[in-house]
Amino acid sequence: MSRRDAAHGASDAIGSALYGLATRAVRRLPRDMSLTSATTLATLDKTGPRRITDLAVAEGVTQPAMTVLVRVMEESGLVERKGDPSDKRVTLVCLTEAGASYVRTRRQAGVDAYARLIDELTGDEVEALAAALPALLHLAELESHAREESDR
Repeated sequence: MSRRDAAHGASDAIGSALYGLATRAVRRLPRDMSLTSATTLATLDKTGPRRITDLAVAEGVTQPAMTVLVRVMEESGLVERKGDPSDKRVTLVCLTEAGASYVRTRRQAGVDAYARLIDELTGDEVEALAAALPALLHLAELESHAREESDR
């Protein structure tokens, strides 16, 4: 087996493990709101106020579907609409404090769930994960950039 084949095999195995972790994490999320609602709130938390059309593209839904979703989240007090100071014709969707709190709480619940699992690993396994942390963070950065490019 060539070095290139071995590297590709490692990439496949790592990709499979990460994908498995991600899908199980999504399945374990609280069912208090739809996944699209939760990711829309997380997008607003990360990027700041956005137009409904931009949110629809980012979340992979139609503009009418995002309009309904925003209205429901607005009625729940998680988001609000504000005028764009640079263009009075534009309305931006913004997180409220309740929405930001929801995102923080949900994110921390995910962190805590993984921390509990990590606490069950051996010392060597924890050290291996800690050594891989820079690569995992870089991988997350690459994924974020790839998503931004696909949103354009």
